[in-house]
Amino acid sequence: MKQIPITDIAGFQIGYADNQAQGTGCTAILCKAGAVAGVDVRGGGPATRDTDLLQPKNTVEQIHAVLLSGGSAFGLEAGTGVMKYLSEQGIGMPVTPGVSVPIVVQADIFDLAVGDAVWPDVAMGYEAARDSEHNVIRHGNAGAGMGASVGKILGPEKAMKSGIGTAAYQCGDLQVGAVVVVNACGDVFEMDSRTKLAGVQSDLTMEEIMAQLFEAQTAQSAAPESASPESSRKNTTIGCVLTNGAFTKAQMNKLASLAQNGLSRTIRPVNMTLDGDTMFAITTGSVPAVMDVAGMMAVKAVAKAVETAVNEAETAYGLKGRKSQ
Repeated sequence: MKQIPITDIAGFQIGYADNQAQGTGCTAILCKAGAVAGVDVRGGGPATRDTDLLQPKNTVEQIHAVLLSGGSAFGLEAGTGVMKYLSEQGIGMPVTPGVSVPIVVQADIFDLAVGDAVWPDVAMGYEAARDSEHNVIRHGNAGAGMGASVGKILGPEKAMKSGIGTAAYQCGDLQVGAVVVVNACGDVFEMDSRTKLAGVQSDLTMEEIMAQLFEAQTAQSAAPESASPESSRKNTTIGCVLTNGAFTKAQMNKLASLAQNGLSRTIRPVNMTLDGDTMFAITTGSVPAVMDVAGMMAVKAVAKAVETAVNEAETAYGLKGRKSQ
């Protein structure tokens, strides 16, 4: 298995739009010819669009774009901009003569506490879709990663800047890649290691912090150096796995589920009750493939994308970035 640029996976194009001054943005992953897709939502507080369509029991078999965005629930309007861009090109699911509806699924992070309280709108979603024609990859403070941060469980003064990352691998003809926006309340580590890359700036261990969070939630009080229940709400890590493997809709839901293991092996803690952790999986279906192999590749791609997201993050909005150290 070798590492490849994610742009080597044919049939997909990735674009970015952001507002650096105000600290938000979005990233569009277009699949104009259509892609079979699945999703796995593990966080208890997701901000998503049309994820129900991806369940195997439902009718739609292909989608045309995945949008990863900032702005929490407010940012969902950016998906309309992606729809508008695709519709202008006649791309979508035919519904009546001359009318096609582009299928755009979406997940958002909570970045309203970073920079100004603004969010991606229809125009920004349109711009991200249009930017995908260049298909130039950006990492760190870019697109949906512009307002991403980690280590917020002790409040913003102890947090660090994060961002967006990608990674991809190839085994034979099978290609699997991932785009991940890392916005976690805790720490980010190298995969399966104790090497901390970014997170809470404190001498406390995560176990001690979580114990303080429990005490704060039960006693509704907190000392200055203690975990805040409010801080633990402002998180969500989202992403999308891209592949050329020939899989069904049900299998793509399984692949999205397997890919979540890449988050659990790099982010601690993850999938908390008020997070919105969401992973999509999309495929062009052009290469015969084995699910277990694709799953292992997806886990590695997601984990490496998480590492890249924090390694390439630059200091901004009063948050220290690892790349700037």
